[in-house]
Amino acid sequence: MRAASVSDYRELARRRLPNIFFEYIDGGSYAEETLRRNVADLEAIALRQRVMRDMTQLNMAVETLGQTLKMPVGLSPVGMAGMYGHRGEVQASRAATATGVPFCLSTVGVCSIEEVAATGTPPWFQLYMLKDRGYMKDLLGRAKAAGCPVLVFTVDLPLPGSRYRDIRSGFTGATPLQAMMTQAWEGITHPAWTWDLFVHGRPHTLGTVQDAVKEGRRVTDFLAWISRNFDRSVTWKDMDWVRENWDGPIVIKGVLDVEDARDAVKAGAQGLVVSNHGGRQLDGVKSSISALPRIADAVGGDLEVYMDGGIRSGLDVLKALALGARACFVGRPWAWALGAGGQKAIEKMLGTLRAELAVAMILTGCADVTTAGKALLDRD
Repeated sequence: MRAASVSDYRELARRRLPNIFFEYIDGGSYAEETLRRNVADLEAIALRQRVMRDMTQLNMAVETLGQTLKMPVGLSPVGMAGMYGHRGEVQASRAATATGVPFCLSTVGVCSIEEVAATGTPPWFQLYMLKDRGYMKDLLGRAKAAGCPVLVFTVDLPLPGSRYRDIRSGFTGATPLQAMMTQAWEGITHPAWTWDLFVHGRPHTLGTVQDAVKEGRRVTDFLAWISRNFDRSVTWKDMDWVRENWDGPIVIKGVLDVEDARDAVKAGAQGLVVSNHGGRQLDGVKSSISALPRIADAVGGDLEVYMDGGIRSGLDVLKALALGARACFVGRPWAWALGAGGQKAIEKMLGTLRAELAVAMILTGCADVTTAGKALLDRD
C-alpha cells in the first residue's frame, strides 16, 4: 500500500506496529468523544472556493518567535516516539529540519534532549511540571544548554486521563507477567518492528528523565514514575518560577478556555497552543478548532496562537489559519508516519500536507498564509 493521505499512514502504522503501541498512539480517553470531535468539527468547516485569480506566487512561510517556518506546521510532542521507530525522536527531528518546520520534543521521549540536539537542530522542548523542582531546574538548564529555542509548557496533564484502549491492549493495568507475555508475543508477531527497535533502537528508556528514576529500567517503569510525580498543585503563579529558570520564549500548551488564555497573557507567555491533548485527557470537552476563534479574537494580538488537535490534511491547516491560528501542530500524523516508515515517511507526510495546503490556497484565492482570515470560509 502506498500512502496518499495522512489516514493511509495510520493504516500502515497499524499493520507494522505491535497493537499495544498502535493503540497508545491512536487512542483517546474514556469514550473518545473529544477525539472524534477534533476531526469531525474540522471536516464540517467549508472553505469558500474562489476562481480566476493570479495564484502564480504562493507564500507558505510564517515568522514566529524569532523563527521562519517554511509552512505553518510543526510536530507536536509525542511521548515514547522511540518505540514506534528506532530513535524515533531523532528521526522526527531530522524530518522536520529537512522540511523547514519545528519539532517539539516530549519530556517523556525515548531520546534525550542532548541526543536530539546533536542532530544539529535543537528542538523546541515540551515541559511537564514534576514535583521535584530541583530536578526541574536542572532539566531546564539542560534544555538551555542544548540550545532549545522555545519552551512548551504543557498544562493540561496534572494526571493522565484514563485511556481504555491501553487497558484493553495490556499496555497498562496488566500484571508484570501478563505485560511480559504480551510484549513477547507482540515482538514475535511483528518481526520488522522488533528488528528495527531492538537491533537499532536501544536503549528503551525515557532519555531526558532517566537519571531521576531509581527503580526499574523499562519504559513502563518510567511512565509509572512520571504518573506519580506529576504536580497537581501548579497554578499560574508557578510561571514566575519557570521564567526565573528559562529566559527564552514560553508557549502554554493545553488551553481551551478564553479566561485561561487571558491568564496566559498575564503570566507573560509568548504563545499558547489551543489544545485538548488530542482528546487524551478530559473527554467530552470541545474540539480544538471550535475553541480556537474566541481565543484568537481575545488574545491573538498579545501572543502567538497555535492549534493542535484533529489536523489531518493541508486543507485543515488552512481552516485553522482562517480561524486565527498562526500555525498548526500535528501529533498523530507524524507518529503514524514514523511507525509506518521512519524519517522518510514523516518527510513524505509533511510533503503531502504542503501539497494539500497549496491546493487549498490556490482554490480559495489565498496567495499568502499570513493573510488567511475568516473570508476564506463559506458561512452559508
